Amino acid sequence: MKTHISVVIPAHNEEKYIARCIRSIKKAEAGFKGKVEIIVVCNRCSDRTGEIAKALGARVLLNEDRCIAKVRNTGIAAANGQIIVTIDADNRMTRGTLKEVYALLRSGRYIGGGAPIRFERYSFPLWLNDIMCRVSFAATGLYSGMFWAKKETFDAIGGFVDKKAMEDVATAKLLKAYGKKHGKKYTTLKKNVLINSTRKYDDMGDWLYFKLMIQNAGTFVKAAFGDSSGVDKLLDDLFYEYNDRH
Repeated sequence: MKTHISVVIPAHNEEKYIARCIRSIKKAEAGFKGKVEIIVVCNRCSDRTGEIAKALGARVLLNEDRCIAKVRNTGIAAANGQIIVTIDADNRMTRGTLKEVYALLRSGRYIGGGAPIRFERYSFPLWLNDIMCRVSFAATGLYSGMFWAKKETFDAIGGFVDKKAMEDVATAKLLKAYGKKHGKKYTTLKKNVLINSTRKYDDMGDWLYFKLMIQNAGTFVKAAFGDSSGVDKLLDDLFYEYNDRH
């Protein structure tokens, strides 16, 4: 039986979160009539992420790159599904996600897209973050969070853009441009959302990203003019090293 959808999960020491992510996918699979495979790409894991994923029926791949785009691309390259959906290990999808993705791509009107982001809990600063995301997505049309498109589309654009900073936006731009070339729209899910983890806010405070923007304003300005070394270091600490400390 052919595989209709492959869900790719990049994971670096995610033993605390990987099970709930996979279970959310399985709930979405229950409402979808096609065959789904779950691929967890263990990136330099030193914990039980792979063991837990295997126990829950996922395929587990290994990757040593220090770049989230390369980790995702490892899973995409190995996927058997006609459609690729990517989701981060600490996030969850809602029950109708896979059914909606399949229907949108089957319609022939869309090249792929992202998903609206909703935090798993809310406070005033998290509402501000939420509003910023909604305004940004609406203004640019570069929906991200969770990506979905046909595997042949990801292959055609070369997968996720190989960069540390803003690789999601760069990939969304490629998908949107590729879709326009073929008369298809880049869009977002309408009935389902990505449930976004608040673990970093729980640990470092709900004003986290506002503080980072103020404290690292000079770094972001330099990045805008081509010097991304400071942003790369910040991302290393906030994302690639964070799981090692927690």
